[in-house]
Order: sequence, then C-alpha cells, then structure tokens
Amino acid sequence: MRDFVQRVVETLSVDDNKDRVSVVQYSRDPAVQFYLNTYTTKREILDTLRGLRLKGGRPLNTGAALQYLRDNVFTASAGSRRLEGVPQVLILLSGGRSFDSVDAPASALKKLGVLIFAIGTKSSDSTELQKIAQDPTYALSVPELTDLPSVQQQLQSSVEAVVIDVTPESPTVLVDHAKKDIVILLDSSDGTRNGFPAMRDFVERVVEKLNVGENKDRVSVVQYSRDAEVNFYLNTYTTRQDVVESVRGLRHRGGSPLNTGAALQYVRDNIFTTSSGSRHLQGVPQMLILLNGGRSFDNVDSPASALKKQGVFVIGIGTKSSDIGELQKISYDPSLALSVNEFTELPSVQEQLSSVMSTVLVRASPVTPTVTVEKQPAGRDVVFLLDGSENTRAGFTAMRDFVQRVVETLSVDDNKDRVSVVQYSRDPAVQFYLNTYTTKREILDNLRGLRLKGGRPLNTGAALQYLRDNVFTASAGSRRLEGVPQVLILLSGGRSFDSVDAPASALKKLGVLIFAIGTRSSDSTELQKIAQDPTYALSVPELTDLPSVQQQLQSSVEAAVIDVTPESPTVLGMLTSTASCLKGYLTSFTFTEGKTLALIVD
Repeated sequence: MRDFVQRVVETLSVDDNKDRVSVVQYSRDPAVQFYLNTYTTKREILDTLRGLRLKGGRPLNTGAALQYLRDNVFTASAGSRRLEGVPQVLILLSGGRSFDSVDAPASALKKLGVLIFAIGTKSSDSTELQKIAQDPTYALSVPELTDLPSVQQQLQSSVEAVVIDVTPESPTVLVDHAKKDIVILLDSSDGTRNGFPAMRDFVERVVEKLNVGENKDRVSVVQYSRDAEVNFYLNTYTTRQDVVESVRGLRHRGGSPLNTGAALQYVRDNIFTTSSGSRHLQGVPQMLILLNGGRSFDNVDSPASALKKQGVFVIGIGTKSSDIGELQKISYDPSLALSVNEFTELPSVQEQLSSVMSTVLVRASPVTPTVTVEKQPAGRDVVFLLDGSENTRAGFTAMRDFVQRVVETLSVDDNKDRVSVVQYSRDPAVQFYLNTYTTKREILDNLRGLRLKGGRPLNTGAALQYLRDNVFTASAGSRRLEGVPQVLILLSGGRSFDSVDAPASALKKLGVLIFAIGTRSSDSTELQKIAQDPTYALSVPELTDLPSVQQQLQSSVEAAVIDVTPESPTVLGMLTSTASCLKGYLTSFTFTEGKTLALIVD
C-alpha cells in the first residue's frame, strides 16, 4: 500500500506548487501523517512515506475517517485550495468492511465537491466502496493489496479524466480585487445583551483592517432580533473613521424572538442592492458576516439559499448558545461557520476570519476557465412525473388540473418550451414525449383526457431512472446537449417502495433540475433527497391544495433556470448538477492546472 502511494506521488507535480498531497491513516480513529500544506516538495513527501508505519487497531471506522477528512483536511487551514477552485481528490485504500456507516460522510464529501476514488480488496465490501466513490465506476478492486500496481494506470487515467470533467465550465466573472462590499449582521436580541460590547469591539477591529472608501471597501451594519434595523448602509460612509465612529456608537436593541431567517431576507432585499450601495453588478465581491448568539425562531433555509444564489459569501460566527448546524446552513460553505464559547472570545477567531475573507476573495476571482459564451435561445424542457398509483385516485383530477395550469404559463408555440408527461406506479408509462407535440393546444387537449394509470406499489426510484434513460434523451426531444435547461416536476402522493437515492443523483449529474411536490402521505425526507435542493421540495396537505404552491413553484423554476447559467462566482461542489446544462453555452474554455490530493489509508 505504501509503495503504491509512493508511485502515485511520483506522477504528481508538487515542486511547482501545482499539486498538494496529504496522507491519513485510520482504524478506529484517523491519524494525519501530514496535511496538504505540510510539505512543498515531492522529496519531502516521499521521504515521509518511506518512513510510514502501520497504525494498527480495530474496528475499521471508515465513516468516521471520511467525516474527519471533511472537517479537518479539506479545509483552508489545512492547505486545501477548494475555495480557489482547485479540484479536490480523495483516494481511499481499504482492506475491509467498515464497522460504522459511510453513507452520510461520503455524501457530505461529495457535496463539498471532493472527487472520491475507492480501492479495495476481496475482503472489502464492494457495494460500500461504490457508495463511497464519486461514481460506481470509480470503485476499483484487487484480490490482494500486493496487486495494487495492476490498477495504477486505471486510477491515474480516471483521476485525470475526472479532474478535467469537474473543472467549472462557467463564464468568467470579472472581479475587482481592490474592492469589497461587507455587511455585518448583529444579533441584538435579549440573549446577547451581556456580550454586545464584545461584539461591537470585534466589528471595530474588523473595520480597522479594511481599506474603506467610496471606490474601495464599503461597509454596512444591521442589527436584528424580531425585526431587522439598519444602522448604516453600504453607501452611507466613505471613510474608515466615519464607519468606526458609528460602530463605537452602536447601542444594543434588545427584543425577542430571534428571527435570523427574516434578517437574512431583509439584507438580501434591502442592503445588497444598488440603491443601498452594493456594487454586485460591477463584479465587486459581496460578503455578509453574521454574529449570532442563539438559535433562530424562524426558518433560515430559503433566505440563506437566496443569498448564496445571489453570490453573497456568508460567514457565520456563533457561540455555544448558537445552533452550529444552523450556522453551517447559513454560511456559504460549512467550513465558513466559526464558533467561540462566548462573545468575549471573539478575538480568538479574528485571524481566522481575516484568512477566510482573503481566501473567499481569491476564490471569487476568475482563476478557473476563460469561457466564450454563446447565448442560446431561451427555453426549457419540462417533464412532469405523476404518481398514478392507487394512492392518488381521489386527487388525480386536481393533479391533472395543476399540470394544465402550469402548461398554460409556458411558451410552447414558439418552440421555446417543450413538455412531456409520464405517469408511474409499479412501472412508468409515457403519456407523451418532449417532441410529441409542438403546440400548447395539443398538450392541453391531451392532458384533459388523462386518466389515472392505477396500480401498486409506488416505485419512484425506477420511474426516475426511466426518465433519465428514456425521456431526457435527444431521441425523445431533449435539448440538453444544446444547453437548454432540463426541468423535472414530480407530483407524488406517497412513499416510494424502492430506493430513490441513486436515480435522483444520476438525474442531477445529468444536469436535470428537480422539483418535488408531495402531500402529507409522502415522505418529506425522500422528497428533499430527490429535489435539486431541499428548498425545492414543496408540500401540500392534499392534492386538492396544489393551487396554493403554484406561484411558488413557478418562481422557483424561473429562479433555478436562471441559476443554471452562473452569473456569479461558482463553487466547484455546486457545479456537479449544472455542468451538463452549460455545455451547450460553451464554445471555448481553458483549465487551470493543479489538483489537491488527500490519500486516506486503511
């Protein structure tokens, strides 16, 4: 195993700071041999590898090791350049079945944009390795570890192919490094009364390090509890002295409950706007620093997601009274959620915050590909997948009417939008394909005659796989390869009998934007897994209540389709599902060289 790692490292370009390498061993617990920023030359890495000794121990907790990598190795402080757009690669060498579950940690790494290759022996669990790997084809196997040389070339080819494949194929975003717009959002509820002076001092120290000016850095401060209140906008002050004096005069507002969600929505709608001094349309990086001392009373998911889609880099800082999971959701990336015990300890994360801010601004620059964009005609390929099982017999008419109303809003007649409808229960049945009808009238006439398919059980997973293989294809009328956004709207009235995980993931990798609508009889967690994003999983008590979410669906579809064409800085991990949709927009591109490799050794 050690010799194999040495041979892989020999092929890398470490000395010119292109590639970085980390090695971690694990059994019951993981142990880092060296981080991505420990060594800067190939010779140092090889010298360390030659001295590598078996860690020993049992049981084999692969899940815990994967989680450890996510939290401690694929981070800026450990040398990861993920936020700068450098591909992140994990090569796992395993000789047995994991004692703990690998599902959630492997999924978390993939969401972070880490490309995982898993190599096992006859003693390993091949299904487990396929779950861990980025794709089942990236799970390799040898009879014994002594046979590792037989897969070295295959691994190397796969790594190189995948690194090229995930390099963001997006338009160049012009970013002015000399400027940034920073909004500081302060929890001023009753829960932070004692810590507010420390918060204020912290903000002052942050501002002291900025280069404030009308054409340099701009700063805004907003306090919130039940409601949000602006202390000053991005264009209120043009000198650092003015900002610092205003910060020194901040007074604690008080109040309850703590509505962080409403405050995030407020800054999106009222602060990150041109009229308030935001220069996002000029390509100036937008940043939000949240100081929070408690769990939000309202939901933060949609507002946080909306800020990220707008290209705002959110950094959340909380205390032991905060909900760390909530802060990670709010932050642009979970690694940007910082924590202290009390607000008086804020100075301890000041350097870390400065480092993160610098990293984020580097990340915002167009260091990834230069792309020529050729605008394609507007349009969408929309597929409706309808639960036609016995579960929906009473509500089928309402479902059919809902689809008709959505179709009424589309632009079918001028060949912009195309529509397909598929029913399913045990098996799927196509009502019509994307290229069956070319007028809205034909589609609506067909929909009026739609009858319930019937049957059981409800195999949503099989239906999703069917769509991928038979409907989102050029022969069935899909224009995916021409860069036309692909949209799937699922209407479901129950829990799936089969697994939806792999088929839903396969559709997303194909670039299909999935919206899932269910009832109280559906499994909400399952719908969130299927949907492109948990916020795209909608729910109604009964199918007769579908009209109540029509406007929300329509707005989400329009926003998501716009989002497929990145108009703001993109993150490697966010591009997995949209890269395919972008291919039709691309005429030329160049890739930035460099990879970041973490080798995790059982």
